[in-house]
Amino acid sequence: MGYFKFNTDEFKFFERANRIVAETLSLMQKHVKPGVTTYELDKIAEDYIRTQNAEPAFKGYGPKDNPFPATVCTSVDNVIVHGIPNKTPLLEGQIVSLDVGAKYKGFFGDSAITCFVGEVSPEIARQSEVTEQSLFKGLEQAVERKKIYDISRAIQTYVESNGYSLTRELVGHGIGKKLHDDPPVPNFVPLLLHRGDYPNWKLQQGLALSIEPMVHMGKKETSTLDDGWTVVTRDGSIATHWEHTVVIDQGKPIIMTLRN
Repeated sequence: MGYFKFNTDEFKFFERANRIVAETLSLMQKHVKPGVTTYELDKIAEDYIRTQNAEPAFKGYGPKDNPFPATVCTSVDNVIVHGIPNKTPLLEGQIVSLDVGAKYKGFFGDSAITCFVGEVSPEIARQSEVTEQSLFKGLEQAVERKKIYDISRAIQTYVESNGYSLTRELVGHGIGKKLHDDPPVPNFVPLLLHRGDYPNWKLQQGLALSIEPMVHMGKKETSTLDDGWTVVTRDGSIATHWEHTVVIDQGKPIIMTLRN
């Protein structure tokens, strides 16, 4: 797990990794428009991360026989997460979720946003807004003495009360010297039989978490494509994804990946 004492070199390195992620997302967002490709967005991100003396955290991540091949997960429309950049131009009215990770001096940052390609329908805009707001509902619970399920319950209650469903197969996570560390942070309160997979850990001072609701316009079921990475909604419905990395500091969460 990543626990941090503030005002130490370790925390400063972690802070910088997340600042690079936030800056990368802000830069990419400016380039999202009809006609651009996710391959081009990926190159913009990799170039910027490397100019900051950092490394792309996702590139080469995963199993040795099928590592993730790009810097950014670019997930279009019904792709929930882990979309692989390609040379297909984005179209007016689409959405693309951009998930960025960076490694700086041994520490990781991670964040995601959903971007509109030109003008999108009111239904899609509302879903993205609900997803982002659910993230902040969860972040409000990331304080000392609360538990993981307080975060989970806040996200699930808000999303489902607005008529959407949540991905069950993928969850948030601890972060620090590892990109994905304990504890897992589900966006739903697990059923009793599954609580061993998602322990309801107490939140403690200095714990770093990446909280990331993944929301479907339709049903919650998912499928993974033959590339072994791309996760889509099984019914083809639109998916939105927002993520921040946060550190617990007594009565308040410090959001490390806020964008300017």
